[in-house]
Amino acid sequence: MIRVLSVFGTRPEAIKMAPVVRSLRAAPERFESLVCVTAQHRTMLDQVLEVFDLKADVDLDLMVPGQTPAGIAAGILDRLPALLRRVRPDVILVQGDTTTTFAAALAAFLERVPAGHVEAGLRTGDRWQPFPEEMNRVLTTRIAALHFPPTPAARDALVAEGVPAADVYLTGNTVIDALLQTVRPDYRLRTPALAGLDEARRLVLVTTHRRESFGAPLRSICAAIRELAGRFPDLQFVLPVHPNPEVKRPVEELLGDLPGMHLIPPVDYQEFVHLMSRAHLVLTDSGGVQEEAPSLGKPVLVLREVTERPEGVAAGTALVVGTDCARIVATASELLTSPAAYARMANAVNPYGDGRASERILAALADRLG
Repeated sequence: MIRVLSVFGTRPEAIKMAPVVRSLRAAPERFESLVCVTAQHRTMLDQVLEVFDLKADVDLDLMVPGQTPAGIAAGILDRLPALLRRVRPDVILVQGDTTTTFAAALAAFLERVPAGHVEAGLRTGDRWQPFPEEMNRVLTTRIAALHFPPTPAARDALVAEGVPAADVYLTGNTVIDALLQTVRPDYRLRTPALAGLDEARRLVLVTTHRRESFGAPLRSICAAIRELAGRFPDLQFVLPVHPNPEVKRPVEELLGDLPGMHLIPPVDYQEFVHLMSRAHLVLTDSGGVQEEAPSLGKPVLVLREVTERPEGVAAGTALVVGTDCARIVATASELLTSPAAYARMANAVNPYGDGRASERILAALADRLG
């Protein structure tokens, strides 16, 4: 019996860890599964747990108003070691690149518990973009004992940095597992604010929340959306507004009066997946959306200067457009007016997985710890 403690704290982590936790719990003869949430994001985390019918065994409940990455890290380092000493897991699993990811891996290291890093090896090569995620994942690599990269490029990046090849297991991305377990052809949107969506009009789905976009870059993104709305009156937009005041304030100020704009609170994962399936085009600075939308045949414009997911760009499912208003408008306009350009992206093959990543992670854990 292998005791596995999964530690996560944000909505994206929960989405990508949910298939792993469910797979662990479906194999009780081989694994004992425990879940600890830090609640780095409270409401959005709870939404995902509900969608996937998961319950935390331990909830550190660390989220506070005006929290900082340093504060979250300090809380995890203060409280997680006692849990590790109490349950003595054979391994902890962390996911991705959040403050929870790095701080939990560090706490495990200090208690001599090996850490497995799900979605390891993503890199932009710029420590400031995305911030603080790039440094979180680089430091987690240095700590982790087992590495589960989602793509060959991520695997190669780890090996190039000196990670022993025997500690690296190519798995695919668990977000595809989550997506395929969630999407349904008969689903109907439940958010009241979306009741007015017009089936005959093209929908553009927008998400933006990155810290490096706060201020002028975010205002430039909003200006691009206004210009696109003016050029293409047939468009309607949906933007789930991140609760951070640095996002919420400018988005509501600059886009709140825009015809065809639906500014909505963050929705649960099931609702968001089906918004993506309904969309014609996706504009995002999210990492997970870059992986998910192509599985639904949706072109993605990446609202960042660099991406740690170059496989999508190479495959043709995504284009990096940054935050410059003119560039966003020009690229989106081409996709909205050229059926050939749109079809090239919509029909490209998604390079991020086949829905069996969780299965491969469990096989790796059994191989190393069984």
